[in-house]
Amino acid sequence: MLKPGSSPVDWCESNYIYSPFIAEYANTVSNIIFFALPPVLIWLFQPYANNCNRGIYVVWGMLIVVGACSMYFHATLSLLGQLLDELAILWVFSAAFAIWFPNRFLPLYFRRNRSHFSFLVLAVAVTSSLLALIQPAFNAFALMTLGVPTLVLLVSELNRCDNTRVLRLGLRCGAVWILAVACWVNDKLFCETWSNLNFPYLHAFWHILIFIASYTACVLFAYFDAKHQVPEQDPVLKYWPNDRYEFLSVPYIGLSGRSLTTEVDNFVRKQHLI
Repeated sequence: MLKPGSSPVDWCESNYIYSPFIAEYANTVSNIIFFALPPVLIWLFQPYANNCNRGIYVVWGMLIVVGACSMYFHATLSLLGQLLDELAILWVFSAAFAIWFPNRFLPLYFRRNRSHFSFLVLAVAVTSSLLALIQPAFNAFALMTLGVPTLVLLVSELNRCDNTRVLRLGLRCGAVWILAVACWVNDKLFCETWSNLNFPYLHAFWHILIFIASYTACVLFAYFDAKHQVPEQDPVLKYWPNDRYEFLSVPYIGLSGRSLTTEVDNFVRKQHLI
């Protein structure tokens, strides 16, 4: 399991081209985004975490774990690296489902006992983790299917929303997700074609795009959660460092209640005045 190259999965990028110590250089380096942005998100989401759900810290932390595991896997192509990478992704999905799965889709029992639903998700995650050890070669395809119910739930929530700023972010999230999947599929199934074009790096772009789509989806689900839990605080979708430039800024959830004013909101206001 620890031996480099022991994984049955090998992506399109040629191995050990740029470094004798890193198997897939671009696929490894592209994971840096998983380390760069989550600390910013942890800082920006303090009001939401303190007043709605501190579980969002788990999601942001798990994204860092995903980046570390993916970096280790693509650097070594070891079976252990592959399993860590895939299991980290599975647990991110599990944490997000446990935190943000809409109550209206749950049976009455789980609506009244949300913590029991979280334990059910935990049990499923543990069971799935054990099953993932049986056929590692098929794990990547199985994980890809988890994006489908996530997208369905996101579309369902967006259909109930009339905030144009939120809808624009949802549209961008869906578009980036589709583009990310296209990169993954092309790298996996049409490697020879892209290699002939001297561009076997689509999986590296998958890393960047799927991170953007994933954290954006989390922001949207956090917005819907805040609207449900603390509607009196008028949750609003904001952007940092400049609220006017949506494409160039990081989305987060602001709460307008006076008692919830934080250093984050004060800092953002100061940026707008500069």
